[in-house]
Amino acid sequence: MMLRGNLKQVRIEKNPARLRALESAAGESEPAAAMALALAGEPAPSAPAPAEERPDEEVGFTIDIKSFLKPGEKTYTQRCRLFVGNLPTDITEEDFKRLFERYGEPSEVFINRDRGFGFIRLESRTLAEIAKAELDGTILKSRPLRIRFATHGAALTVKNLSPVVSNELLEQAFSQFGPVEKAVVVVDDRGRATGKGFVEFAAKPPARKALERCGDGAFLLTTTPRPVIVEPMEQFDDEDGLPEKLMQKTQQYHKEREQPPRFAQPGTFEFEYASRWKALDEMEKQQREQVDRNIREAKEKLEAEMEAARHEHQLMLMRQDLMRRQEELRRLEELRNQELQKRKQIQLRHEEEHRRREEEMIRHREQEELRRQQEGFKPNYMENHNDRFPQGPPSQMGSPMGSRTGSETPQAPMSGVGPVSGGPGGFGRGSQAGNFEGPNKRRRY
Repeated sequence: MMLRGNLKQVRIEKNPARLRALESAAGESEPAAAMALALAGEPAPSAPAPAEERPDEEVGFTIDIKSFLKPGEKTYTQRCRLFVGNLPTDITEEDFKRLFERYGEPSEVFINRDRGFGFIRLESRTLAEIAKAELDGTILKSRPLRIRFATHGAALTVKNLSPVVSNELLEQAFSQFGPVEKAVVVVDDRGRATGKGFVEFAAKPPARKALERCGDGAFLLTTTPRPVIVEPMEQFDDEDGLPEKLMQKTQQYHKEREQPPRFAQPGTFEFEYASRWKALDEMEKQQREQVDRNIREAKEKLEAEMEAARHEHQLMLMRQDLMRRQEELRRLEELRNQELQKRKQIQLRHEEEHRRREEEMIRHREQEELRRQQEGFKPNYMENHNDRFPQGPPSQMGSPMGSRTGSETPQAPMSGVGPVSGGPGGFGRGSQAGNFEGPNKRRRY
């Protein structure tokens, strides 16, 4: 950071049209510059004093405020807040804003007149750094101002990060708790991830929410079940440090400053206790190394156990999936067997129905045939009966009996009718004297 005496006076312009007009009017005559500003809708600047009247004033230049923003940098973040101490108790908010008006439009102004301090938030970190460098130590109403960057109350430290976690992934992961202004994974001098990072939220409520949720649960950023450890970020001022002008001149201060910086001489009281302090520091260093070694071994062991458990878990999942597939196949096979059984039953019913219909048709056909036979048997029987037993007049039948006229008279028995071969009371087979000739005579073979 440059010292205040090396800084040049600049004009910060937020209006692009006015800036272009000033650039185009540079090197032209005053009427041309006034014409350019008039076209841009801006009033013409007042005529500057001659150079001989302001020999000690350096000629400044105008720059656009957007040039102080880095690519992708967010504006009005917590990193742009300045703490202003040792303010006069009668300062007004307008005077406080006017003190920073040359560094852009602020978005937050807070003043505590009783305690003599305030906060202001500028648009970018660069503008805040410039304002701090220029205004720190400035005398305001017989009081030197003390300006430094405000403590970021919504910043968290994230530990136990996987080597594959990037700034973008870290910001994406913590954005679910609220708006994130900045997320950075800390790396070493070779660009290798150190397993640590920090996240800066836009407000304190999202930071508290993230701290509570990650403390109660296990927040994982990658596939590996390796939860992140979230803690409040320790605030350090590694830029300004502790200058001499801010040291409190107490009795201990004056006592300790009696001796200048020096090396302790061997064999003296200072050397003896300085050696003991160094031995204590060496023991602390060895113990820290041993603790780090134990922690590293424990981490390696945990990673090996986790890898083995992951394979076992994957095998268990594969077995469960196989059992599920087998159960699904068994269920499908049962459904298929049930469907086949149902089809078979339907087919058997159809065959039974078909057989029953055929039997009914056969039975119906037999009954019809029997009925037809019965209907055709009666006339044939009558015809055969008439042929064998003609029913014409007795004269046409050739009966030896004459026609009966009047009252019927009993006739004598037929000759030749009597017992056969002297048998009693039977029909004779014919008389011995002659053959019986009649219509009912059967031939004898």
